[in-house]
Amino acid sequence: MKITLPALSPTMETGNLVKWLVKENDVVISGQVLAEIETDKATMELESPDDGIISKIIIPENTENIKVNSEIAILKIEGEEEDDQNTTETNNTKIETEVVNTEPKIDVKPVLNEVKINFSDGTDSDSSKKWTEKEMTMREALNMAISEEMSLDKDVFLLGEEVAEYEGAYKITQGLLDKFGKERVLDTPISEHGFTGLAIGAAMSGLKPICEFMTFNFSMQAIDQVINSAAKSLYMSGGEINVPIVFRGPNGAAARVGAQHSQCFISWYSHIPGLIVVAPSNARDAKGLLKSSIRNPNPIVFLEHEILYNQKTLVPKENDFTIPLGKANIINEGKDVTIIGFSMSINRILTAMPEINKLGLNPEIIDLRTIKPLDEEAIYKSVKKTNRVVIVEDGWGNTSFGSHLSYLIQSNCFDHLDCEIIKVSGKDVPMPYAENLEKLALPSSDEIIEAVKKATYK
Repeated sequence: MKITLPALSPTMETGNLVKWLVKENDVVISGQVLAEIETDKATMELESPDDGIISKIIIPENTENIKVNSEIAILKIEGEEEDDQNTTETNNTKIETEVVNTEPKIDVKPVLNEVKINFSDGTDSDSSKKWTEKEMTMREALNMAISEEMSLDKDVFLLGEEVAEYEGAYKITQGLLDKFGKERVLDTPISEHGFTGLAIGAAMSGLKPICEFMTFNFSMQAIDQVINSAAKSLYMSGGEINVPIVFRGPNGAAARVGAQHSQCFISWYSHIPGLIVVAPSNARDAKGLLKSSIRNPNPIVFLEHEILYNQKTLVPKENDFTIPLGKANIINEGKDVTIIGFSMSINRILTAMPEINKLGLNPEIIDLRTIKPLDEEAIYKSVKKTNRVVIVEDGWGNTSFGSHLSYLIQSNCFDHLDCEIIKVSGKDVPMPYAENLEKLALPSSDEIIEAVKKATYK
């Protein structure tokens, strides 16, 4: 029997064979874990389809970019003869697996390590401190932040669908059940309205829950709880009832997951008084901002992006590393135009940077990091220096956060603007499933470049 690389997610086209847990001639049983496979979303286990003997391992561990359905091993089942010809042919496919492009089929690239950018820890951090840094993915950085805060504060606990036994749908919570036990890492039923209410009640009672939505699309099932129970309680109780809770999970369009799983909730939640809204663009910020969010006494909506989970940056390993909420990061200092983004749009802006530089322009790029409260001081200071503004957001442009930001800038910097404020947004359509249409529905590098040209009269 041929063992092939399975499609472990709807968008998976290739995968990495991280580790074999068996070797040739091992006797295995049906359901036994044979290997660890890394997909575009997480590291998952590959199980044996039947009882038998591993007669040949075709693809060695640590092999990357293997096509889905490629043969990776041969399982000899009692009574079956091995097909030597097929085994020889599959050996020849190994060369092909090394040249497959695994980038998401949208107009972005993992550019954080290719473009030199500045990382700021905010004015509240000790700038003289030398951090011990390690390169890690956003997935690992989020896991580290949760683990550190749970170790530092016994009132912090985690709940959500598949966060415990399965270790998280995107493996953000990997290893936390083993470390902290089932009383602090809780698997919940598939009922967002129910477990969100449970978490808010726990927060009102003095605990500090981290409530994971498998994606924020599912938070719509609990939006009454988030808005009417979490966001408004401090005000409506006259300051008597705090709700120290973090709602976290992936937000926005991933790669071909359909209209109902591709929505950006930046504008939705930033509209609501009483909520703090955070949207990191890289692993370093993800750790520092999540730790600050967990320590904050208010309800926080912490919006991650699935496609950024595997991107790596240098992250401090110390457990006292935090980034204050409400502080933007100037990731590139420039003078010709201010480009403002957050979360995934920062990746899109950086992808467009080489072409913008070819125009002879040096843009100032602002990563907002926190959407609410907004670092208006940093924004206005930059606009008054460059006199031109481009805003990039993945969400729909109609009544969007970018529209509100445009209003704030023109209200406070009108006399400094030499051009209209230009906004690059997602198209006003439900997100298509088809790859080519999804690409057209999201902001592109070309659109960002054209916006910069228009703002600078190039």
